[in-house]
Amino acid sequence: MNKKLVAAVAAIILVIIGVLLVVRNSGGTKEPETASTSTSTVSETENTNEPAQSSEPASGEVSEAAEEGDQLEPGMMRSYLSGLPVDEKIGNRRPIAIMLNNLEAAQPMCGISRADVVYEYVVEGGITRLMGLFENYDDLDKIGSVRSCREYFVYTALEFDAIYMHFGQAAYAVDLLNQDYVDNLNGLGEAGDTSFYRTTDRQAPHNVYTSSAGIEAGIKKLGYRQDHYDGYTGKFRFCGLNEVVTNDTGASAVHIEPNYKINKPWFEYNPETEKYDRYQYGGPQIDEMTGEQLSYDNVILQYNKWSQLDQKDYLAFDCHSGGIIQYCTKGKFSVGTWQRDVSSAKDGNVDQAPIRYYTMEGEEIKINNGKTFICVIQDTDLENIVLE
Repeated sequence: MNKKLVAAVAAIILVIIGVLLVVRNSGGTKEPETASTSTSTVSETENTNEPAQSSEPASGEVSEAAEEGDQLEPGMMRSYLSGLPVDEKIGNRRPIAIMLNNLEAAQPMCGISRADVVYEYVVEGGITRLMGLFENYDDLDKIGSVRSCREYFVYTALEFDAIYMHFGQAAYAVDLLNQDYVDNLNGLGEAGDTSFYRTTDRQAPHNVYTSSAGIEAGIKKLGYRQDHYDGYTGKFRFCGLNEVVTNDTGASAVHIEPNYKINKPWFEYNPETEKYDRYQYGGPQIDEMTGEQLSYDNVILQYNKWSQLDQKDYLAFDCHSGGIIQYCTKGKFSVGTWQRDVSSAKDGNVDQAPIRYYTMEGEEIKINNGKTFICVIQDTDLENIVLE
C-alpha cells in the first residue's frame, strides 16, 4: 500500500480511534498519548487436527501456556517473550532488558540475535537505541555494547517484569530508576564492576559489555527477585502452536521503513523463511556472535505521542495513554490500537501494567510465535512511514 494512502486512511480514522481509546482507558493514565489508525482483519490458518478450544482468553488473561489444546512436554511452558516452548526454569525467570548501542561505530552488536523481543526508540539527535529482552542467555559471555538509560525504555521494561540493564542514564530518568519497583543493574552504580566489563577492540563508550556471569552476579549482589511474581500473565497474546497468523485481509508489508533518520533501518520480508530480515546503515544488520542477519517473525510499528524536553534534544515518549499500531507478519499488515491493561497492573501500579494490542473492533490481537521487533515511532511521523 502506498505510504500516502496509509497516512490518509489513518487520518480519517483518527477521531474514531480517539473515542475508542477514551472508552477503553478506564484505569487512569500518567501522560497524554497519541492515536491514528486504519483497519484490517487478522486471519489465521489453523491445524485441523488441533483440539478445539473451549474459550478465548479474555484481555489481560494471557495464559503462560497460551491457547488451550497446545501439548507441551513435562517441565516445559510457553515463553512469555516468544510463545515457543521453553524449559519452565527459563520461562518463569524474569528476563533481562539490556540497553544496546545502535551507533554505527558500535556495529555489529554482539548477542542481540538471542533477544526474543527488541525495541527501537529515537533518542536525542535522531539516533536510535535498542533494548533487547533476553530470557535464554546463560551461555553468553559477551552482550552489547551497552549504553545508557532513557526513561521511556524503563516503562517498556516494566511491561515484561524485566530486570533493566544500562550503563548510566539521562537526568530525566533518575527519579523513575529510584522507584522501589524498578530493579536495574547500572554500570555507573553499585553493580557496575560486577556486571559489566570493557573490551580493547573499540573506543569508549562503544566497548562496554555484559555477560551471563555478570548478570547473575549483579542480581545476587542487589538481591533482586529472580522469578516472575505470582499472577504474572505476560504481555503478548500468541496464537496456538499449531496456528499461523497470516494477516490475509491486510495490506502489503513486504518492505517496511520506520523512517529513523540516522541509521535508516528497513525490513524486507523473506518468503523462504517467512520472516522479516533487518537492515540498517545501508546493509544487513548482523550479530557479531553468529555472523548472521537479524530476522523477526513479527514487526510492530507502535505510534506514541512525544515531546522535546530541552535544547539538547532529549525526548519524552508517552508510554501510557494509548495509540495506534501496525502489526506486520507474513508480508502483510493490519492496523489496531495499543493500550495499557491496567487490570493487569502489579499492585495497582499502572507503570507495571503491560501494553496490549487490539483490533479495531476491540479484540486482543494474536501474534505469531517467534521473535518480535517493535519500532516505537513519533506519532507525528506517521505520513513518512513506508509500508509496501
